[in-house]
Amino acid sequence: MEVSNMTQDVKLHQYFYQWMQLYKLDAVRPVTYRKYEMTHRQLVKLAPDLYMRELSRLTYQQLLNDYASNHERQTVMDFHRHVKSALIDALEEDLIDRDPTRKAIIKGVQQRKHKTKFLNQHETQALLNILVLDEGVNWDYFILLIAKTGLRFAEALALTPKDFDFAHQYLNVSKTWDYKSAAPEFAPTKNKSSVRKVQLDWQTVIQFSQLTKGLPEDKPIFVNTKVYNDTVNHYLERLCKKADIPVISVHGLRHTHASLLLYAGVSIASVARRLGHSNMTTTQQTYLHVIQELENQDNDKVMKHLASLI
Repeated sequence: MEVSNMTQDVKLHQYFYQWMQLYKLDAVRPVTYRKYEMTHRQLVKLAPDLYMRELSRLTYQQLLNDYASNHERQTVMDFHRHVKSALIDALEEDLIDRDPTRKAIIKGVQQRKHKTKFLNQHETQALLNILVLDEGVNWDYFILLIAKTGLRFAEALALTPKDFDFAHQYLNVSKTWDYKSAAPEFAPTKNKSSVRKVQLDWQTVIQFSQLTKGLPEDKPIFVNTKVYNDTVNHYLERLCKKADIPVISVHGLRHTHASLLLYAGVSIASVARRLGHSNMTTTQQTYLHVIQELENQDNDKVMKHLASLI
C-alpha cells in the first residue's frame, strides 16, 4: 500500500508504518530508525483502532495523554515529534484536512530520580586508582579511555589501533560500532561534529601505545564478541562500589570528563568540540548545573575585585 494511495479509512498506526518505511528507512541511521519502530509499536498498543478520519485535536491529545501516563516528558516529546512529522505529511497529501497536533500539550510523569550523572575529581581518581592495567585489553582500559577522552560508548567500541596518532598525541574519532544490531559493524558517527580529533595526555599515550602494540590495525580494540551496554555498566558499578564512590554509568564517565574540564576553566566551546556536540547549546543544556555554579563563583570574584577598587 503506497502512502499516496491511502484514504482516510487507514488506521493511524498503519499510515505511520508506511510513512516511516517510505521516508525514514535507509535515510536515517539504523539506531534512529529503531526509535521510529518503537513509536510504531506504541501506536499499535495505545491506538490499535484509531483511524485517520477520526483524528482531531481531541483524539490526538488523548493519545499523547495515554502515552504520558507512564513516560517522562522528554520521552513524550520525542514520541510527539515522530507522529507529528508523519501527520504533517498526511496533511500535505490531503489524507487529513487539519493538523490534529496543533497546540498539543506535552505532559509526562514526574522525572524519576536518576543515578549520579558524574563524579568529582577525587572520586574519579579513586576509580582510576583501582583499575587493573597490566593484563592486556580489558574493560578497565575501556573505562580509563572514556574517563580521559569523554568518548561516547559506541565511539570507544569502534576504536582501532590505527585511530591513535601517538606521535601527535591525539585520537581520530570517525566512526561508531553498531553494537545493538544483530550483525554489529562499523557505523557513521552521531553527527558531522562527532568526527573529530581528541587530544591525549602523555600518560594515556604511553598506556595505549603499549596496549595496542601487535594488535590488528583495523580491528576494534575492545570488541571480540557481542557487546552489551549493560555488561559494561554492571562491571563499572562493581568498580564504583569497590572504590566506595557513587555508582555511575559508562555514559556518566563522559559527563564526568566534561564536568571536570568545565570546573578546570576550559571554555564551553572547547568542551563542545571535544565531546563532538553539534553546537554549544547542547553542551550548555547538558551541563547547566555546572555552568551556573561556575557563574556564581565568577560573580563572587567580580564582587571581590570591585570591592578592592578605591
